[in-house]
Amino acid sequence: MKWEDVLRKFERLPLFHSSMLEVFSEDLRQTRVQLSRWARAGKLARIRREWYLIEKPWRAREVPPAYIATRIVQPSYLSLEWALQHHALIPEAVENPTCATTDRPRIIHALGRSFLYHHLRPELLTGFEEVIIDGWAVPVASAEKALFDMIYLHAGGRRFSRAWLAELRLQNLDGFDTSRFLSFAVRSGSWGLSAAVRSAADFIREARR
Repeated sequence: MKWEDVLRKFERLPLFHSSMLEVFSEDLRQTRVQLSRWARAGKLARIRREWYLIEKPWRAREVPPAYIATRIVQPSYLSLEWALQHHALIPEAVENPTCATTDRPRIIHALGRSFLYHHLRPELLTGFEEVIIDGWAVPVASAEKALFDMIYLHAGGRRFSRAWLAELRLQNLDGFDTSRFLSFAVRSGSWGLSAAVRSAADFIREARR
């Protein structure tokens, strides 16, 4: 397996899993040794175990962190603070991708940033759709699901308060669908979480007056 062969294979997809190199019919141990050599040489960035990104200037196209975040841990989608800023519901820019996943919670440090993953129950892995970010299809929570996930992860809604919600400095709420927002609480089957979401919906309605 030569570096030139890898570049030709992954020219349009510079983020790859080591298993994708099986097309070269190399011994797996030899492949891993070669990947480590290229990483030490600065040709590859090791994102996490078995995941690599071709470094500049060898990669043919840029890969946004949002796409990387949802590829290296699956299933996952962008939510929480990152999705809230994507929908312009909060004023702050969020540099580190924040994701929801049914996998275990974790933080992956790579490419000079942190990729944050928060665990959701499988029945709550919904409320997102693919959007195009810098030419890449990325699963992103709706505004309503992003806020719901924030409340869910805030101790399942038990630590929810209007003061906490006010600290988010929510804005641009005219298009926020409170009915859809409440539907996620119904899906959760949690009385405490439903109460917190209803209170948040009232807060939003009042803010729009």
